[in-house]
Amino acid sequence: MARILILSTAADVLGDTGKPTGVWYEELASPYYAFLDAGHDVTLVTLGGKPVPIDPNSDVPAEEAPASVTRFRADATAKALLAKPGRLEDEDVTTYDALYIPGGHGAMFDLAESPFAAQVIGKAWDSGKIVASVCHGPAAFAKVVDANGVSIVKGRKVTAFTDSEEEAVGLTKEVPFLLETTLRALGAEFECVGDWQPHAVADGRLVTGQNPASSDAAAQKVLALL
Repeated sequence: MARILILSTAADVLGDTGKPTGVWYEELASPYYAFLDAGHDVTLVTLGGKPVPIDPNSDVPAEEAPASVTRFRADATAKALLAKPGRLEDEDVTTYDALYIPGGHGAMFDLAESPFAAQVIGKAWDSGKIVASVCHGPAAFAKVVDANGVSIVKGRKVTAFTDSEEEAVGLTKEVPFLLETTLRALGAEFECVGDWQPHAVADGRLVTGQNPASSDAAAQKVLALL
């Protein structure tokens, strides 16, 4: 049994726009159950232990919801974690086997801006852990460097929510930066497929997924590495 730390955004608004955001439901639910069903121990945390907001755009009607979201909604234990996750500050990331960061636009506002989150992710990387993320989650890598001060994405194959997808959802002006553009500027070998198509990449211990549809594929790559 491996131990997996899921670090979610706790940001519930898009900066100063007043528009609601949060974690993308499928990007949390699909890996959560993939890891649990494989027999692993899963811990959910946020910065400060703040509640996990669900992006309302991902909280779709039952008939449209992915199976993992339907399961999560009916799971009292899982839903309780949203209201009261653990505090990232209380965890020793070196005691886990993998760190997974789901997306949702919220990650661009708290995880991407947090020096502490960047420090924890860098520590996970330097201690040989699997570091994985999906969609907007890799925004949390923007300020992460290894022990040598080098960006953990430099020279590595990664994917994330593309500039094209951001344009398609009409939020290029609301986000603090364009994720694909930023990852490329950091020296990442950015890979992507067409908008909304599933795509996940593993480069050594670094696993990334392009969009919500890539959540399960990214989780499977993490499980393969474990």
